[in-house]
Amino acid sequence: MAPGFTKISERVIHQENWFTFLAAEFDGPAGERIERYVFRHPGAVGVVPVDGDDVVLVRQFRPAVEMEMLELPAGKLDVPGEEPVDAARRELVEEAGLDAPEMVELARFHNSAGFSDELTIVYLATNLIPAKPVAVSVEERYLSVERVPLDQVLRLVADETITDAKTIIGLLAALRHLGR
Repeated sequence: MAPGFTKISERVIHQENWFTFLAAEFDGPAGERIERYVFRHPGAVGVVPVDGDDVVLVRQFRPAVEMEMLELPAGKLDVPGEEPVDAARRELVEEAGLDAPEMVELARFHNSAGFSDELTIVYLATNLIPAKPVAVSVEERYLSVERVPLDQVLRLVADETITDAKTIIGLLAALRHLGR
């Protein structure tokens, strides 16, 4: 906890199998009482699958923004006991129909620290191996897999074709890691 801030209470507003929404009260450094809504999240993973000079992305419908997004294969850390790198490999197979024998961690970041504790870990996957995709949600059944040349990534971010935060962070970290 930051110096001068003290948590006073938490009250669960709603809880599901993988998330909790709560109201939390804190006292500030000068005794100010603040209440904030907090979304507790198990965390997530994303994968930057690089095949030669291309990155493999998925385009899928995202209900929260009511549109299709071009993004990294990714998913929640919602399997008890599963290591993040194994979850990343699972998501890569499920969504992109690819596997990777080795993954390198590129970045860890808090998605929206103003209201959620969600931490996302993004990995780089190379030496890709074809695998059978296994859609586990309605959105995944209708997603499309798209290969994008790495030299087009910065343009797609700049022109707002890609607006998903984990995808932007992952792609930029991958480009840096690959020296591109």
